[in-house]
Amino acid sequence: MNTGNADLIRIIRAQVEEHGPVSFAWFMQQALYHPEHGYYSSGRCAIGRKGDYFTSVSVGPLFGRLLASQFSEIWERLGKMNDFVIVEQGAHDGQFALDVLEFVQKRLPEFFDALHYRILEPFPILEEQQRRMLEAFGDRVEWRESLEPFTGVHFSNELLDAMPVRLIRGGMEKLVALDGDQFVFVERPVDKTMFNQAALESIDKIAANLQRGYVIAIDYGFLDEEIERIVQVRARHRNLDSPFEQIGDADITMSVHWRSIVERAQANGLRVAGFTDQHHFLTGIISQSESGERGQSLLADSRKAKRELQTLLHPEMLGRAFQVLALAKNAGPETNPLAGFKFARQPGQSS
Repeated sequence: MNTGNADLIRIIRAQVEEHGPVSFAWFMQQALYHPEHGYYSSGRCAIGRKGDYFTSVSVGPLFGRLLASQFSEIWERLGKMNDFVIVEQGAHDGQFALDVLEFVQKRLPEFFDALHYRILEPFPILEEQQRRMLEAFGDRVEWRESLEPFTGVHFSNELLDAMPVRLIRGGMEKLVALDGDQFVFVERPVDKTMFNQAALESIDKIAANLQRGYVIAIDYGFLDEEIERIVQVRARHRNLDSPFEQIGDADITMSVHWRSIVERAQANGLRVAGFTDQHHFLTGIISQSESGERGQSLLADSRKAKRELQTLLHPEMLGRAFQVLALAKNAGPETNPLAGFKFARQPGQSS
């Protein structure tokens, strides 16, 4: 049975009734990003213990502090420029930006003086939440609806997995159709085409606007072609059986096919600067900090901080479920990897 936002269900049903079966990518676009009724765009997306799912950001401020240290190293590698821009896409309520900016302001003042934080946000209700969250930083933070040329780093956490996808396998595509009043899947043959066109086009746009610097994308995914791509639907920390449940009120994602992302990036002139799982990425940042190469320790000696660290690193929590891809453009040759890739492991490799 179709459940969820009644207005959104009517909109989708009318489209199918008028034009016939639609691609799952179109359905997913409406369910997540419809201007009024989408799960993300309406502000109904809830993250954390009382929400629909956890992210590394919702674990606590440690994740932002560790990434802030990595951003600072990138700034140093680019020559400590005066106008270094962090572009965050998929910022939700602005919590990650707050964690980064508070840490940099307190612990890395020279970097803070050079830093501008830009949030790419097409949805007004989310921009309002972000502005409230980041009010203390004034014009240090700016908002844009689309990418503009920048030098610095483009960062995203769990963005690519929420970009609309087509369901294509073995030369067949699953489309969303109607059986009476209920949404169902039907199949049709399809010529060879990319299932994740939206994600690939986002790489095109980032590459076109990044003048010099890095892209860091964190998400869950795989490298191998033979792994079956499965849509995940989550609400209240529970996996739902179908994307036709709680339409507009549930999160819909699909694991990222990293190989296609890398190939598209390289075709756009970006260089792979590192790829590993989150456990090894964050461990590398911590190691460089603890060794004195990046100043004071990033780890607070408290029970809460230790719990945060365990959640971020543990293989059965977030440590191995997520991977980190770094891409570089006009950043010069690197004799040493970025701190986060000091202990880089490909997914599936043993420690």
